Amino acid sequence: MKTKIGVLLLCTVSMLTAIYFVRWQIERASAEGSEPVILLHRPIDTLTTINYDTLRARISREYPVAHPGKWGEFVKGVDEDIDTTSPIMALTFDACGTKYGDGYNAALIHYLRAERLPATMFFTGLWIDANRDTFAALARDTLFEIENHGLLHRPCAVCGETEYGIRGTLNVGEAIDEIELNNRKIARITGRRPVFFRSSTAFCDEECVKVAGQLGNTIISYDILSGDAVPGTSTAEISTNILKNARDGAIIIMHMNHPNSNILPALRIAIPELRRRGFQFVHLEHHRLKGR
Repeated sequence: MKTKIGVLLLCTVSMLTAIYFVRWQIERASAEGSEPVILLHRPIDTLTTINYDTLRARISREYPVAHPGKWGEFVKGVDEDIDTTSPIMALTFDACGTKYGDGYNAALIHYLRAERLPATMFFTGLWIDANRDTFAALARDTLFEIENHGLLHRPCAVCGETEYGIRGTLNVGEAIDEIELNNRKIARITGRRPVFFRSSTAFCDEECVKVAGQLGNTIISYDILSGDAVPGTSTAEISTNILKNARDGAIIIMHMNHPNSNILPALRIAIPELRRRGFQFVHLEHHRLKGR
C-alpha cells in the first residue's frame, strides 16, 4: 500500500511540475512581448527507440515509385517564416561540416552569448564528429536550439537531384538515412530529438517533405538569405541583406562554420539596428511556422 501511495505521489508531483513549467514558459513569453510558447522539443521519443532498419524499411515500402514533385528551397510543406504579426525574428545558423566546412566561428558564438541572442542551430553529423566537445557544449547552452542539418550534408532528394554541385540522396531510403541517422546522433548526445530539419543547400523535393514528416521533422528553409555562405561576401552586403529584408517573423539563414566569413561584423551592424526597430529574437521551437 505504501509503495502504491509513493508511486501515486511521484506521478502527481511530476505532472504538476510539467504543468507549472509550461505555464512559466507561456508567462515568460508574454512578459517578453512575444507569443505563447509552443513546446515542440521533447525528450527522446518512440521514433528513436524503434529499430532503425525496421523503421527505414517500413517507410520505404510506402514509396515504391519515386514521385519527387517540385524541387527547390520553398516547395510545398517547407516552412520559412514564423507565423506572427509581432516584431520577432529567428537567427538560424548552419554548421555544414564538409571538407572545407568543419570550422568553428568561436568569436560569433561569444558574441551571441554576450548579447544574449537566442539562436537556432542546424548541425550535420559530419560537423558534430569533427567538433564533438564543442557541439556538446553548445547543446548544453539553453541560448541555443539544436536542430538537424543532415548526416552527410546531402540535399534531401528521392531521385538524386544536384544543387550547387552537391549530389542529393538517391532514393527514399537514403533520404531517411540523411534525416533519421542524424536525428538519432543528436538525440544520443543531447537527450533531445530534433523537430526541425534543414536540407543541405536548403533545397529538397516535395516527397522528402513527406518523408521528413513521418520522421517527426518539419523542413525549414529561410526568409532572409544573409549571403554569408559565399566566400568573400562583404560585411556591408551581408548586413544590408538582413536589414533591407527584415520583417515580422523572418527566419535568417547564416553559418557558424566559417570563422573567416564576415557574418560577425555584419551582425554587429545589423543587431543594434534591428533592436532599435523593436525586433526581438526567438527560437523556432517556441512558435508556429508557415510556408509561402
